[in-house]
Amino acid sequence: MNQLSVGFSPCPNDTYIFCGLVNGKIPLAGWSLQPALLEDVETLNEWAMQGRLDITKLSFHALGHVLDDYVLLHTGAALGRGCGPLLVAGQKVDPGDFAKMTVAVPGRFTTAAMLLRLYGPVWKNVVMMRFDDIMPAIESGRVDCGVIIHESRFTYKGRGLEQIVDLGAWWEKISGHPIPLGGIVVRRSLGRDLIVKIDRAVRSSILWAQHNRRLCRSYVKEYAQELDDSVISEHIRLYVNSYSENLGEDGLAAVEFFLQKGAQAGIFPEYHQQSLVTP
Repeated sequence: MNQLSVGFSPCPNDTYIFCGLVNGKIPLAGWSLQPALLEDVETLNEWAMQGRLDITKLSFHALGHVLDDYVLLHTGAALGRGCGPLLVAGQKVDPGDFAKMTVAVPGRFTTAAMLLRLYGPVWKNVVMMRFDDIMPAIESGRVDCGVIIHESRFTYKGRGLEQIVDLGAWWEKISGHPIPLGGIVVRRSLGRDLIVKIDRAVRSSILWAQHNRRLCRSYVKEYAQELDDSVISEHIRLYVNSYSENLGEDGLAAVEFFLQKGAQAGIFPEYHQQSLVTP
């Protein structure tokens, strides 16, 4: 049987979405999946640049760099309102001080990094680090502030950190669209028929998870950074939504606008709308 390589992050929304598919609950006729590679999203972004995986989660920022080789699925995306990256610090910060501050971002090709660049191009001292190292770096004084993602948005207040800017809310205000965070892409060379089959399988995996939450729980908790059940549940509720089941016209419009703004800012090459999503 032919095999496909697959990668996604250990965050609860991704493990929830892929649980049924990678654990043999969703058939993919004529094909099987290699053992899934669970890695930090920036590692997945870099692997996508290298064309390493057949199926992979990546940031929508990274998508702008790989559209010649990968096509976006209609399903599995993290996109919505009230769920974007947050710029936080150990204390209140005057935006006029941004230019002289050190800010951590969770990877060069993350959506968080692109939003920070669009929001405040005055930043001079930008440090790349894993998303789960950013809050400890702020607390220790290694950086002045940082852009947090994933579970961190649910826990930063409990660690005494202050929100400086909600970059997702800022994006929603200037664009009128929900914020596109990450999506699932498939190698174009696999061909239309298989790509469509994978798209349907991912959606079926989401629906399976919705009806088998208890069976998914142990798999999700095995990889989660935060093990508190309420944090995991809130994470899944926020990032796995109707756009995850199907981007639809609104979701696609949000992704297209995001890519257009990135191209206008010179962050990645101009993209062509017809090349974006699964046929």
